[in-house]
Amino acid sequence: MGKRIVQILGNGDSCHFYKAAPRPGLKLTCNLPPFAMEDPVYATTIVDFKMMNAIAKQEIVVPGQWVLGMRPKVFMDKSPAIHIRHAHQIKQFYTTLPKYCPNYTDLSCGHFAAHYAASTFKPDEIHLYGFDSIFDFNLRSSSDFFMHSDRENMNNYRLSNNWRPLWTGIWNEFKNTKFVLHYFHKDVAPKHGDNVEVVVYKKEMMKKLSSDGE
Repeated sequence: MGKRIVQILGNGDSCHFYKAAPRPGLKLTCNLPPFAMEDPVYATTIVDFKMMNAIAKQEIVVPGQWVLGMRPKVFMDKSPAIHIRHAHQIKQFYTTLPKYCPNYTDLSCGHFAAHYAASTFKPDEIHLYGFDSIFDFNLRSSSDFFMHSDRENMNNYRLSNNWRPLWTGIWNEFKNTKFVLHYFHKDVAPKHGDNVEVVVYKKEMMKKLSSDGE
């Protein structure tokens, strides 16, 4: 029996490393994929009100099936017409809040996707692309192109210091899953055990891959 693998595509600058090789296994994306996916996608994960408002106002179109968190569930409960319109896309609501996460607002879409994947599929490996803030002080996201996010320095500091400890919590909770990060250096900022490893690429490869298909 082969390995059970989940591939999670985030929205950070390094997301393009996903295109460096064939990626076997089940695919999850976060919010709106940063580029068109040729591989079949199991679902995209959505966690916040901003995304739901943009969808409701038809400012963006999120294709495929969705796995929605607690805040999207609250939004749908209060907006039955929107819920009905998109019911065919909702694969499920996943409302688990890990005990090490203070509240739902601290849970990024990436945390949510990783926790959902590890809890639901119990894979041998979860591969993560475009999760730059795990390595560097870089919270840029392709979602900024269609949805405003506060990236001021103080908010960056708060997000970085809230988000990183949650990664440690996820990795510790699912010690039997290997988390494989794809980036251009191996200096993982959050504390981690031996179930976290890094596949390192040349940084210049990121620019080449980002321009492929344009």
